[in-house]
Amino acid sequence: MDRQAVHEQWERDRVAFHELVAAATTADLHRRSAGTRWTNQQLLFHLVFGYQIVRALLVLVWVFGRLPDPVSRVFAAALNAATRPFHVINYLGSCGGGLIGPVRAARWLDHIIASLHRSLDRAGEADLSRGMHYPTRWDPFFQPYMTLADIYRYPAQHFAFHQRQLALGR
Repeated sequence: MDRQAVHEQWERDRVAFHELVAAATTADLHRRSAGTRWTNQQLLFHLVFGYQIVRALLVLVWVFGRLPDPVSRVFAAALNAATRPFHVINYLGSCGGGLIGPVRAARWLDHIIASLHRSLDRAGEADLSRGMHYPTRWDPFFQPYMTLADIYRYPAQHFAFHQRQLALGR
């Protein structure tokens, strides 16, 4: 894993988010995004939440990566079975999360990315290769089996995908 490349991508995303927030007008924020049911403001929150969720995913890999493989396979299958409620919660969570406002979301993203930088710097090579099974129906970037290194790369993939759906300045 090229740690420096991951660190640099997180910083590009952080700067891009601040630029999006600075350039967005009130009308932009309340406009529907392209290809989602969220407004641009709600989708901006979802971009931040994609980074936030990594902190929970890191804990899951730490726990399940130390257990026998079938345990995470069964866990992923159970989560896949709960895909419908997950998508409802994911949608409504970003609807509500959008209420915190883009400036506060930008500050929150700064905090999250700083935490992820420290976490990645502390991770050993053995940690980065440890992994678990994931619910592939929850997110297009979840693979059937993901290592900790994959999880560290995930938020930038999620960010890039949803950033293209923002309808700011249109």
